[in-house]
Amino acid sequence: MDSSFQNRNRLHLAAGNVVPLHKNRLWLVVKGMVKLGAVSVHGDELLLGLAGPNETFGEPLSTVQAYEAVTLTDSDLLCMTMGEVRESQDLANDLLGAVVLRHRQSEYLLSLLGLRRVEERVRGFLELLAQDYGQPCEQGLRLNLRLTHQEMASALSTTRVTVTRVIGLLRDEGWLKIDGQRHLVITHLPCK
Repeated sequence: MDSSFQNRNRLHLAAGNVVPLHKNRLWLVVKGMVKLGAVSVHGDELLLGLAGPNETFGEPLSTVQAYEAVTLTDSDLLCMTMGEVRESQDLANDLLGAVVLRHRQSEYLLSLLGLRRVEERVRGFLELLAQDYGQPCEQGLRLNLRLTHQEMASALSTTRVTVTRVIGLLRDEGWLKIDGQRHLVITHLPCK
């Protein structure tokens, strides 16, 4: 990230806070995790993706109505205008990389919806989270973010009950564990 831009004041938001979204402003996650979502025409909450460190989000990058962003963990964010992005080639290049990461995540989430077996969708979703945001630990990769079973279900087009059942099955087979702080630990990941 352009060093002159990094020196700006950061907005610190505690977990569970809504990030204010503006028409011509982008947000960059410096530290923490942000859940990107929307509300369907039927009032259902939809999980559209996640933004972690060095990833960007904001209204200029979405055409979804009722788009919202909520911090999952304590987060530090930088806000920038589209004008600032246009004026700085370095900033534009850095943001292009961040947008590519978000696009990749969105495509992967869409590909999961094409899987017939819900177990494969849940496993793929957890693999994505572990590979993108997991922290190495003795047993595997620890997810330091907390998503409810309902949030996972909304991302995977299934029910909360089914996600809970599948997570139980994955625990029983040893593919994942829950540590002492109630974080998921993915113990088996495919080689890339």
